[in-house]
Amino acid sequence: MAENTTENHQKSSKITLRTIELSDIDDFMVWATDDRVSQYCIWDTHTSKDQALDFIKNNAMPHPWFRVICVENRAVGSISVSPNSGNDSCRGELGYVLAYEHWGKGIATKAVKMVVSSIFQEWPHLERLEAYVDANNKGSQRVVEKAGFIREAVLRKHRIIKGISRDMVVFSILSSDQHLDS
Repeated sequence: MAENTTENHQKSSKITLRTIELSDIDDFMVWATDDRVSQYCIWDTHTSKDQALDFIKNNAMPHPWFRVICVENRAVGSISVSPNSGNDSCRGELGYVLAYEHWGKGIATKAVKMVVSSIFQEWPHLERLEAYVDANNKGSQRVVEKAGFIREAVLRKHRIIKGISRDMVVFSILSSDQHLDS
């Protein structure tokens, strides 16, 4: 019963997105050092606080659109949109991670919906937001589908993750799609 109450509280907790700060390091370490979280990510699991601080300072903070996913203002994951350039500047790529203890509670879906509801206004040149999801990562596929993304194709041997060529499922949502509600 207590577990159910905690889960219900988690679903009703306030989910926000904000820029990452160096003071988020301890929360960041929770997911960045967890192999379950990084297994489908192109980055390797962080092994030290110095390595994580370096990532925050040199990658996350200067990134054009990188936010932490917060529950009651505590960072429990991150979400980013990476812009393309040149002839591909109409497209951006969505990426996100969430601490394992928060999986299955609707937090990632809510965060993705929040990004979709704002990114097309923030970046008016953006017409298409894409998510490339490992074919074996069924949970993440459900997240983007629940957020309104359309499954387009399986790209065979598309990305190397942890030294292995992986099949990726590409999902997209367009600025012109009618279901951009949060």
